[in-house]
Amino acid sequence: MWIILAILSALMLGIYDIFKKLSVNGNNVLSVLFYNTLFCALLMSPVIITDFYQGNTVFGGDNFAHFKILTKSFIVLSAWVLGYFSIKHLPLTITGPISATRPVLVLLGAMLIFGERLNLLQWGGVALGFVSLFFISRIGAKEGFSIKHNKWLWLCIGSTIMGAISGLYDKHLLQQFEPLQVQAWYSLYQCIIMGITITIIKRLQHSDSATPFHFKWTIPCIAIFLTIADLAYFYALSCDGAMISIISMIRRGSVIVSFIYGLSILKEKNIKLKAIDLSILLIGLTLLILGSQ
Repeated sequence: MWIILAILSALMLGIYDIFKKLSVNGNNVLSVLFYNTLFCALLMSPVIITDFYQGNTVFGGDNFAHFKILTKSFIVLSAWVLGYFSIKHLPLTITGPISATRPVLVLLGAMLIFGERLNLLQWGGVALGFVSLFFISRIGAKEGFSIKHNKWLWLCIGSTIMGAISGLYDKHLLQQFEPLQVQAWYSLYQCIIMGITITIIKRLQHSDSATPFHFKWTIPCIAIFLTIADLAYFYALSCDGAMISIISMIRRGSVIVSFIYGLSILKEKNIKLKAIDLSILLIGLTLLILGSQ
């Protein structure tokens, strides 16, 4: 069951990346991020309201629960801020593969922290994932996005690292709390944090130096598809026998969706080479799924 949920999460994440790209193009990135957190909080608010209405003890009376969820909110927002700026300035067919390096970091962390072990098929999938990432990095350099000279690439790498930390932290949280509660409360805290951040920036920043914000219909779509992706992801992690390293790798299959959009709609470069890279990634993901049965 957790494999199916991970695949669903990957599909939703791919669509989420497309709407994110459409939303930040020519727009104020932090404002887009704030509205994303606002819509996510609204979508999950029934969970919090129901808890209070029914008089449920939130998080089982754990006195440090809200601090733990707040920590999760800061980690995710750090990844999002870096990721939103990078996706605004880089092609989807570049940001996708960089983000796909996250399972490598999660795998190392899962082996060290949770003692997870992979079988032969799973290792084969991970190896092909490495091959795919190396291949796409060479294509990126060919298109002029050198890691030595492009700051947006470094922001994307930073976002990937923070995302890996978030994934490992999720495994810890979901051993203690229900997925819906984690999702609802961290969405609320993210909205509050971004609201405070936007207010402070507006007070300190001259209005003529800021990129203007334009509301787009794609912004609520970011929250909708992200919420579905996260719910599937959290429930996958909460299943018995779920492995964070495999779930994280499958979720990176979202790059397939954004790749197809970048090549077919945005007409990004090197279609044949990127199609080969996609094939390698698909084979790797298939091995991971087969090895997890």
